[in-house]
Amino acid sequence: MKRAERRSDQATATVLVVDDESDIRELLELTLLRMGLAVASAASVAEANALLKTQRFDLCLTDMRLPDGDGLELVRHIGEHCGDLPVAVITAYGSAENAVAALKAGAFDYLSKPVSLEDLRTLVKSALKLPNRPAAAQRARHRLIGDSPAMQQARDMIHKLARSQAPVYISGESGSGKELAARLIHEQGARHDLPFVPVNCGAIPENLMESEFFGYKKGAFTGAEADRDGFFQVAHGGTLFLDEVADLPLAMQVKLLRAIQEKSVRKVGATGEDSVNVRLICATHQNLTALVEAGRFRQDLYFRLNVIELKMPSLKECRDDIATLAGAMLARVAGPEGSAPRLSKAAQSALEHYDFPGNVRELENILERAVALCGGTEIQPDDLRLAPARQADEAPAGGKSPLPDYLDRVEREAILEALATTHFNRTAAARLLGITFRALRYRMERLGINEPRP
Repeated sequence: MKRAERRSDQATATVLVVDDESDIRELLELTLLRMGLAVASAASVAEANALLKTQRFDLCLTDMRLPDGDGLELVRHIGEHCGDLPVAVITAYGSAENAVAALKAGAFDYLSKPVSLEDLRTLVKSALKLPNRPAAAQRARHRLIGDSPAMQQARDMIHKLARSQAPVYISGESGSGKELAARLIHEQGARHDLPFVPVNCGAIPENLMESEFFGYKKGAFTGAEADRDGFFQVAHGGTLFLDEVADLPLAMQVKLLRAIQEKSVRKVGATGEDSVNVRLICATHQNLTALVEAGRFRQDLYFRLNVIELKMPSLKECRDDIATLAGAMLARVAGPEGSAPRLSKAAQSALEHYDFPGNVRELENILERAVALCGGTEIQPDDLRLAPARQADEAPAGGKSPLPDYLDRVEREAILEALATTHFNRTAAARLLGITFRALRYRMERLGINEPRP
């Protein structure tokens, strides 16, 4: 019987318990049996490996310390020989390093001693909900398009991360698909039927951050007319995706770190705390390591968030995928019944030689604009309106403007064009430009760009 079929009938699911302490092993066995699960037990790495050769399991629970090795050996062995089998590791109380090492080795999750039976039951139910891997991988292939080595590597990493509860840090340039990667990790994981809550950290005013993240009680401040949940409460049980996490001010970083450590949050104006269970995925186009060294991002929070890193490739690294991506985007613009113009060979060549500073997001914007401008059935290079490549030593226009003035003028024109394209929606304009909302607001103020009056 296939693993996916057994999981749909939890009464037939089988769990392998590996622990050399008989009392803990019996406690785990009894709890699992009461959940209607079948159980097999081993007291060593060797016994566990022998059972894995003769039986199929739906979950493995292993202690970190075993008489003939450690749990990490078993995690790695299962990853190499039983790739779709989730493993949870039981660690000593307060041993955060072991827990992180287990997650990096490929463990689904971990439990700390003394084992909480409630946490155990939650973990087991979650692990048995993991989607069928081949089907999930096929769905991801249709969403994250491309066959270049860099894109295949990213997809493989997403599949691996989806079968874990480890915090993930997604790095990559603006427009490279970091939020899509986070959604795919969520959709292919055990929390797929629970909320996915994306948060743009750069778009939240600093004075509202605490109430937005943690919620507030009625009467906590002027305008708080009713209790309201924050992002953590809304994402409870699911995934909280913090985009542009580098934009969080230091004061908010402290509060976020405490929420992660304590797995609880306190609403503004409340006396008690709410327990929260979320998987954290964060992303930024900035270099977090450099920000830590500069003192602009807390090192302890960095280590909490960056347990496993996923790097999304830039479009420059996936040039062979540009034609396929463009075809899929044009089909999406056309819709199920419509017809969109196709790329001429010259236009395709122009795209393949363009640098794409805005990556996939920029390609999508270019094609949408080209479809609107195209007068026939083929998109020509002129319809793309690609920004001309500028050499590093190219002089400013006319050779007379000082460099700062010239750069300000170029920046001003780019911002005004983005604002006009988005009907002065600053959030959308910032996304189009590949910068944060806060960065756009700062640049508009510096350059004296004002919103039009109604």
